[in-house]
Amino acid sequence: MTSLILSSVARLVLPVHIIFALHLMLRGHNAPGGGFIAGLLAAAAIVLLYVAFGGDYVRRNVRINYRVLIAVGLALAGGTGIAALFYGSAFMEHRIWHAHAPILGDLELATTQAFDLGVFFTVVGVTLMIISILRKEETE
Repeated sequence: MTSLILSSVARLVLPVHIIFALHLMLRGHNAPGGGFIAGLLAAAAIVLLYVAFGGDYVRRNVRINYRVLIAVGLALAGGTGIAALFYGSAFMEHRIWHAHAPILGDLELATTQAFDLGVFFTVVGVTLMIISILRKEETE
C-alpha cells in the first residue's frame, strides 16, 4: 500500500535528483569526490522510488543489472589508478588531456572524471543490490 502524497512527491522530486546528480558528477574534473556524492544522490532517488512504489516497481522500471554496474564501476575506478602506472606516474595520479572538438571547442579530459564515474556506478549498483535483497525479503 503506497501513500498518494509520497508517490506524487516522488514523481516530482526524481527528475530534480537525477539532474542535480548529473551536475555534481560534472562539476569539475579537478575536484574528485563528485562521483561519490552524485552516486549517493542518485541512490537516494532510487530509494525514494522503492519507498514510494515498492520493490517490484523499481525492478520493472530501473532495468539495470546491478552486478554489471558494480563490476564496471570497480574496473573503471581501479583501471584509472593502474593506467597511471603505464605513463610512468604514481598509482592513482591523475592526468589531463586537451582535445579540440569541432562544435564543443577545447575540452579537458581527466582521469579523475573516469574515476568518479566508476565510483558513481559502484554506489548506484550497490544501492540496487540492497533494494534487490530487500525486495526478496519482502516476498518471503
